[in-house]
Order: sequence, then C-alpha cells, then structure tokens
Amino acid sequence: MARGRKWLGGPLVIGVLVAAVAGAGLGLYWFQPWKLWQDETVREALPSVVTPASTPPPAGAPSASSSPPRPRTLADGELISHEHATSGRVLLVRLADGSHVVRLEDLDTSNGPDLRVLLTDAPVKEGRAGWHVFDDGAHVSLGKLKGNKGSQNYTVPADVDLSRYTSVSIWCDRFDVSFGAAELARV
Repeated sequence: MARGRKWLGGPLVIGVLVAAVAGAGLGLYWFQPWKLWQDETVREALPSVVTPASTPPPAGAPSASSSPPRPRTLADGELISHEHATSGRVLLVRLADGSHVVRLEDLDTSNGPDLRVLLTDAPVKEGRAGWHVFDDGAHVSLGKLKGNKGSQNYTVPADVDLSRYTSVSIWCDRFDVSFGAAELARV
C-alpha cells in the first residue's frame, strides 16, 4: 500500500504566509522605500504682489513714480544634515503686501514619507542630538514638502508671531525625525 505524501499547505503554513504578505504590504506602505530613488524637483519663483494696471493719479495726488515695495529677507540660514544628507538655504521673507513666506532655495535632500516644513523654536544641533527636537517645543507646520529638490515657498499663517521661531526643519512626521534644519539668523 502506497502512502500518500502529506501536503505542506496546512492552516499553520497558510496563516504564516498571509501574515508575511500583510506584514510586507504594511512595511512598504509605512516606509515607502521607493521614494529614496524618486526625486521631486520644484522651481518656484519668490511670490510677488500683483498690482492692478495703474490709472493716472488725480490732480494734486503724489505720483506713483516711486517703485512699489519689494520682498525683504528678514532672516536666513543654511540647512545642515540630520537623518539624511540635506543642503540648501532657508529665507524668511516679508512680501510687499506684509505677508510672510519661508523660502527654501537650492534644497537637496532625500525624498521620504510624510515630509513637512516646520517653523520651530528649537535650537539647531549637529548630529544625532538634533534629529528629534523640532516637535518638542513651539512649532508650526507650513505644509507638506513640495519636492525634495529645488526652490519653493511656504506661506506663514498671518497669526504666527515670528519672534517666537528661530529655526526651520525638513521634518518626517511619520518617524518624528529631522532630515535637515537651519538656524534662522536675523538679517
């Protein structure tokens, strides 16, 4: 009498395979490793206020020959690397209409999941000591990072007291770590 081979597809093996596939899927979703090889380049110009076409001033009114107010840099700093190699320049700019933007110029960092631009009160520290500090104190998220390369602008909400904030971080919200940061020095 020939004995049949026992099939190795019992419930335990199937359960382990299902768990492994689900774990791999969750890991891929969470870490998004493909982003390390995908660059997103953004090339935004510094915003300017568009004024309507001028009409001649009424008689006796001052002439509009003086140039309109221009954007003014209030603070700037150079990005240093933290979790990932990061370089570029950060500017805090007051626009002609009185609004403010944080401008990243010549940014070069790794892409990653859930990257944000944070305006913070944390001191910028070199090395691992600076990786996790930017969400500890006062901070304002200016939104998702538009691209990991290039120059881009982030509007600062009008109700933000800029005197409270001294640094900017490229922050990975998913893993609570700074990819890079810059101390803002007043100009």
